[in-house]
Amino acid sequence: MGGDAAVGVAGFVNKKGDALVIFQPSGRRGRFPKGIPVLQAARQLGVYLESVCGGRGLCGRCQIKIASGNFAKYGVISSPDNLTPIAEQETRYRERKPLDDDRRLGCSSRIQGDLVVEIPDDAAANRQIVRKDAEQRIIPRDLSTHLCYVEVAKPDISAPTGDADRLLATIGADWGYNKSLRLDAAIFPGLQKTLRRGDWGVTAAVFQETGSTPIVTGLWPGLKEAIYGLTIDIGSTTIAAHLCDLMTGEVIGSGGALNPQIRFGEDLMSRVSYIQLNPGSQTELTATVRQAVDQLIRDTASEAGVDTDDILEAVVVGNPIMHHLFLDIDPTELGGSPFALALSSATTRRAENTLAALQPAARIHTLPCVAGHVGADAAAVALSERPYKAKKITLLVDIGTNAEIILGNREQILAASSPTGPAFEGAEISCGQRAAPGAIERVRIDRKTFAPRYKIIGVEAWSDQADFDKMTKKTPVTGICGSGIVEAVAELYLSGLLTEDGVMQPPPAGAERHFVQAGRTWSYVLHRGPVEISVSQKDVRSIQLAKAALYAGVRLLMDYLGTDEVHHVRMAGAFGSYIDPKYAMVLGLIPDCDLENVLSVGNAASTGARMALLNRKYRREIQTQVEKLTKVETAMEPRFQEHFVEAMALPHKTAKFLRLRAQVELPANIQKKRSRRR
Repeated sequence: MGGDAAVGVAGFVNKKGDALVIFQPSGRRGRFPKGIPVLQAARQLGVYLESVCGGRGLCGRCQIKIASGNFAKYGVISSPDNLTPIAEQETRYRERKPLDDDRRLGCSSRIQGDLVVEIPDDAAANRQIVRKDAEQRIIPRDLSTHLCYVEVAKPDISAPTGDADRLLATIGADWGYNKSLRLDAAIFPGLQKTLRRGDWGVTAAVFQETGSTPIVTGLWPGLKEAIYGLTIDIGSTTIAAHLCDLMTGEVIGSGGALNPQIRFGEDLMSRVSYIQLNPGSQTELTATVRQAVDQLIRDTASEAGVDTDDILEAVVVGNPIMHHLFLDIDPTELGGSPFALALSSATTRRAENTLAALQPAARIHTLPCVAGHVGADAAAVALSERPYKAKKITLLVDIGTNAEIILGNREQILAASSPTGPAFEGAEISCGQRAAPGAIERVRIDRKTFAPRYKIIGVEAWSDQADFDKMTKKTPVTGICGSGIVEAVAELYLSGLLTEDGVMQPPPAGAERHFVQAGRTWSYVLHRGPVEISVSQKDVRSIQLAKAALYAGVRLLMDYLGTDEVHHVRMAGAFGSYIDPKYAMVLGLIPDCDLENVLSVGNAASTGARMALLNRKYRREIQTQVEKLTKVETAMEPRFQEHFVEAMALPHKTAKFLRLRAQVELPANIQKKRSRRR
């Protein structure tokens, strides 16, 4: 929900002293009178919290957790003490069924103060859709880990060398490794049993990055024919994993999960702020994300029928703050100028003490970070799309709460980040939510009647089709996600209902039923029902601010490159993959470009990570390219604000967007006439 108010959603008028309640992971929030049950507050906000027994404390499906700490972004200090104590109804339930100490029943827990309420995954049937599919791409293999079968000489009392020494000598002689070959410490405890179980025939996994010392990281009796590797993309909102067969390069399993760190703050700066306000909490944030990655690894391996002991490598990417927290590095220096990275170059470490789901000798490689707010995920996108090999100017944008931008060609590459905020993920939007079943993801407005039609996640039919009402009984309309709000604002503009400055026009004659008035402004209604979904003037402003920040960052890099033209645009990430290029350009998210040259490239960060997993030469390539990149810090550039102000208009105040106008009829003249009539 945008803002703190719940007027018109929760069904009551806010009063002084009401408690602010934020539900995670949906991000919905509102103010409620003290004394009402959490379950009731969730229902008033359209947050899914199941209750089969009707709130009588019998089914236990409305379980919640309360996050503790100072959440500066919301101005909230959340604590379990801000709920009423456990009452008789909940006590009776706990006597019948186990309930974790950190969980409460939403039906019997009453609000007594500000709260950040977590809906556990097992209680959230409509949790966010995590876009996790791997791109189909043939990647040439040059593995860092090789399997080497050897037959080791048995012990001889006349030549008392150790089993490990004979093993290393045999691998070196048979496979051409020099005398620097060594065993990882994790191999020693089971080495003798493994040799004897294989009757002295064993398969060793030898890990060697370019120019590094070869290390035996796995050992199995007999002939081993398959080992596996992982890519892990840690985003601020979601985590995606892909399991690869290293022998074939094939992706055999994919998994996705929400990043549980979201309870410490929806965006990255909120998490840095949380660490600053709660000394010692960095350890908790690190443990939280590592546990989530561990569980995702186990789930993905289990679905693929793979033993996690056979996973010998992982390549991890993420934005700088996620990168630092995963590596147990304090990210607070990234919270302010000069946004100093503790570590920028690529690293490789043993899995022990980092990921418990992997065997201790497995290797974890992290790609290099580009700059203070341009992370290893951006480096992976650059590796996937390789703009540094292109003849023409190519723009890469990974759109999230912090947009990462790479621009250039084989002559020069620049990188920057721009603070777009969470609007593109549905946060800060009055009826916004993340991409979950029931969220509006596509919008069209009739140019004559101004009637809306839309499509929601989880339902194939559009809202004006005959089966829509029947199909939405199981998956009701609950809100609007990022791609939906972008299309809604663009359609309002194309329909002449918004001026180029983003001002909502009064309803045209005959279209009054599609609007509601809120004070001196108007809201456009997309859906009426138990939960009314509308686009307000404030929502339009939130999208304008986000898109202006992105465009201004791109325009700043174009200034540095000395160009007014971009030939190719590639939009990456979950949001970038599902936004229509036409609507992205109508809004002015990206510079003018031939629409056929604007492509969504899916989860390019995971593709780049997979390239680094399957070919060690790519690891050297992206490290070299990152070192050559010119980094531009938008926060320190005087022209950024100038570009930002001009980019607030739809699609832009001064840029002509001639290529777009040749393909899409923009309504500038209609808007000017209507403004004069007013």
